[in-house]
Amino acid sequence: MEKKLLHFTLNGDPKTVAVKPGRTLVQVLREDLGMTGTKRCCNSGACSSCSVLVDGQVVNACSVLACQVENKEVSTVEGVAEGGTLHPLQESFLDEGGLQCGFCTPGMIMAAQELLSRNLEPTAEDVRHQIAGNLCRCTGYVKIVNSILTAAKRMREAQS
Repeated sequence: MEKKLLHFTLNGDPKTVAVKPGRTLVQVLREDLGMTGTKRCCNSGACSSCSVLVDGQVVNACSVLACQVENKEVSTVEGVAEGGTLHPLQESFLDEGGLQCGFCTPGMIMAAQELLSRNLEPTAEDVRHQIAGNLCRCTGYVKIVNSILTAAKRMREAQS
């Protein structure tokens, strides 16, 4: 199969990468671009460990063909921190114990980032709905929900 050039923006930086048709976004991100924060787990869209944002919408990168992000903006967990400073979501996950093994954390953070980009006053129910497709085998979700609610509060306070 002949490779084709794929042009997209990754965490604010323009990228051009040669990819074979049929490769998934998670494969290209991890194997070609070194974005290993995006986890590859189920390869069927069932766990959301590979969640990224494409044009601001959360998607499972294992269920998206790389060619589908042509001329789009892709954001991964590596792009959440700014200038070496943790984002309030990342700080809150640390402070509230929202991570244990860390395998689901990147997907949780990306799902939460989408929610908080449109709603800085989410309820616990809003958060649970947003992360419903993200599987975690360690925390029981309570600390994850609390982490996201704490991040929302911090982000609201930073805007004041």
